[in-house]
Amino acid sequence: MDCTYTMGNLRIVDLTKTLDPAAETRRCHLYRFNTGGPIPDFHTIMDLTSHLGTHCECPYHHDDNWPSVAELPLTTFFGRAIYVNIPDAEPNSYITAEMLDKYCLPLMQDGTIVIIDSPYKLTPFTPKTNTEEDKRLFVNGETARWFSEHKAKCVGFGDGVSIENRNEDVKPFHDILLAENIVFLEVLKNLDKLEKKVFFMSYAPLPILGLDSCPVRAYAIEGLAEFS
Repeated sequence: MDCTYTMGNLRIVDLTKTLDPAAETRRCHLYRFNTGGPIPDFHTIMDLTSHLGTHCECPYHHDDNWPSVAELPLTTFFGRAIYVNIPDAEPNSYITAEMLDKYCLPLMQDGTIVIIDSPYKLTPFTPKTNTEEDKRLFVNGETARWFSEHKAKCVGFGDGVSIENRNEDVKPFHDILLAENIVFLEVLKNLDKLEKKVFFMSYAPLPILGLDSCPVRAYAIEGLAEFS
C-alpha cells in the first residue's frame, strides 16, 4: 500500500499503522451487518481499544481530572512538526537533556510537535518488547521536563524509542507532560519516508467526551511554506 503521495508542490507521507483485525494483539473487532430493507445498507460495529495502532494519548489517560480527547482544542492535533533521530546513543540508554539540546533544540519553536527516534528499531507491543533483542532508547522524567520546558505541543515516537520499559520511568514521563496538556503519539510508521526534518503534521482523533486516547490517521505534509 502506498504511503507517499504528491499534490502539486506538496509531498504527503502517511505515518499511520494499517490495522488488520485478524492480526492485532490489541482489541480490534468489526461486526458488519445489513440494516435490511429494499436497498443494501451495511453498517459496522467497531469494538476497539482506545490505544490501538497509531493513537493519540490525551491527559485523561493518567488522571480523572485532566482533559479527555474532546476537551482539548483542535489545534492540539496539528501543526509544525520535526523528526529527530538520535544516532549516537548507546543501546538501552536514556534520552537525556544533553542529547535533546544537541539534536532537537536547533529545530524547536514553541508549540512544536516532536517525533523522537533512534537506529535501534523494534516494533512496539510485541513479544520481543523488553527482551534482549529490544535495544531501543528510553525516556524518563528528565526527557519529559526538557519537552515541557521547551513548550512542545506533542511528543511522538518512532520504533527506536521505548516509553514503557520501567514503571519508575513511565509515570513521571506521562505525568509531567500530560499535566501540561502535551499529548503523545504512539506507533508511528513510515518515518523513513520523510525527506524533510520540518513539516506540517495532523493526527486528529474523534471528539468523544470521556475518551482517554484514540486511534488516528497521522500524516505529514512536506513543502508547506508556513511549516518549513
